[in-house]
Amino acid sequence: DGCDYKCTYCTIPLARGISRSDTLNNVLDNAREISAQGIKEIVLTGVNIGDYGKGEFGNKKHEHTFLELVQALDKVEGVERLRISSIEPNLLRDETIRFVAKSNSFVPHFHIPLQSGSNEILKRMRRRYMRELYSDRVTSIKKFMPHACIGVDVIVGFPGETEEQFLETYKFLNELEISYLHVFTYSERANTEAAQMPDPVPPRIRQKRSKMLRGLSVKKRRAFYESQLGSIRTVLFEGENKEGYIHGFTENYVKVRMPWDPGLCNTLHEVELTEIDEEGLMRFDFVPEEIRV
Repeated sequence: DGCDYKCTYCTIPLARGISRSDTLNNVLDNAREISAQGIKEIVLTGVNIGDYGKGEFGNKKHEHTFLELVQALDKVEGVERLRISSIEPNLLRDETIRFVAKSNSFVPHFHIPLQSGSNEILKRMRRRYMRELYSDRVTSIKKFMPHACIGVDVIVGFPGETEEQFLETYKFLNELEISYLHVFTYSERANTEAAQMPDPVPPRIRQKRSKMLRGLSVKKRRAFYESQLGSIRTVLFEGENKEGYIHGFTENYVKVRMPWDPGLCNTLHEVELTEIDEEGLMRFDFVPEEIRV
């Protein structure tokens, strides 16, 4: 919980305090308890999970690293899937990427905040990386896991963002091998530096830029889904009947659906991804057990 970063638009350090971590033993015990309940997927979450280990025993020292946490969780018996939630690009190390690529339980899905594709805006946001590092992270993931899904957070309309800087972000994202976007329209927050910055972007321009990036996200997700057609993946089916359909996700976060079948809830099945339906979701055929490898 908490965060030691001082991003100029964010209130989390004020609301949640400094970065601090649960002990490694507690995290592992929690994972075992969750697995014992029959839950098949665990998502690692936190305010800044890549900073794991800081404050584990009430001090600033890192007693364990995020990589050590990932390595230890991968050894917990009974956990079918482990998924890393949003992680800062400067904290996603090559060692972690390589480990996930060959791990027993961690799935090939990363969600990495970018916030802007303009280095000048990143500096004003007081982010801890430049766009070049972000591009390197994406390249590294795709090198070791070509089928990986990569999601991106991006903020539009940050104070002082010019049309040229926004288009720089758009072009950067368009050229990156990513899978979808979470687009946030900047809004002023009390007690933040950004709220006092000059040259606020008019709301109508913010909304226009947001719409453009949301359209790009649709394009990126479609292209990623199309790249997965014909592949064999493992689907974990969810337990909710949504308008007569059961939904599930592959290990690399492709959303599938089929007519409701309660017997599939919370089960894992190998499937071949066959077509994208009118809702943009993936359809599939079950892989017969006798030909599974």
